[in-house]
Amino acid sequence: YTIKFEELSSSMSTTLNGWDIFAVVAYFILVIAIGIYATWSSNRGTVKGYFLAGRFMTFLPVGASVFASNIGSEHFIGLVGSGAASGLGVGAFELDATILLQVLGHVFIPVYIASQVS
Repeated sequence: YTIKFEELSSSMSTTLNGWDIFAVVAYFILVIAIGIYATWSSNRGTVKGYFLAGRFMTFLPVGASVFASNIGSEHFIGLVGSGAASGLGVGAFELDATILLQVLGHVFIPVYIASQVS
C-alpha cells in the first residue's frame, strides 16, 4: 500500500489549535520573565558586574550558553538529513567539535582565572 501525497496532505491540519497558541504564548512569557528577573537581580552598575557577572557564575548558565551557541539549525535539519542520506560519517563533524571545544577551553580558562571569575 502506498500513500499518495494528496491523501497525506488532506489528513494533515495546517491550523493552530488552542494548545499551540498556549505553548507559544507561555514560551514568550517565560522568556520575558527571565529577562526581567535577570535585569533587576544582576549587578550592572559596574563594568565588572556587567561583563563578569559579579565574578560569580555557576556551571548551569555557562554550560547552557556553550551548548546554545554550538547548536543551531544545521544540527536539527542539516546533520539529520545528511546522516539519513549518507550514514554515520557525518558524525565526524561532531567529533571534531568536541575536540575544538576542549582546545577553546584550554585557551579561555586562563583568561577566566586571571579575571578571578569563580
